Amino acid sequence: MNVLETDWWTLALPPEWWADAEEEGILIGDRDDVGCIEISTLQRDDADFSEADLQAIARDELPQVAQWRQTQCGEFEGMRGEFREEGSAIRSWLLMAGRLMLFATYSCDEDNAGMDDAAVDEILDTLMLKSEG
Repeated sequence: MNVLETDWWTLALPPEWWADAEEEGILIGDRDDVGCIEISTLQRDDADFSEADLQAIARDELPQVAQWRQTQCGEFEGMRGEFREEGSAIRSWLLMAGRLMLFATYSCDEDNAGMDDAAVDEILDTLMLKSEG
């Protein structure tokens, strides 16, 4: 396993997956080019994120998700949902841990829907807050 480390969190990646820092966040993909995960990080200075914050973001940013489900990914908790759009199968997560919120999206062609679901879930289950110092 390779460890992806940001300023705020870490994630373990299997050897067949790669990661690249982009301006808007982190892009993670498998070497088979089936699909990719995008993770953006929001950080607050004033207060922890709440369930109500996640629900408001979900309603405003992802109205196409018909049903959100509670989820836990490593040290982060939140909601996940899925939808289809323009030939793509998309899974989205809104995850929080204290003053951090992660917005993660996995997308692939509709023909490949479900192919990487178990691997993506295992990767996201390794999310850990970066320890201070």
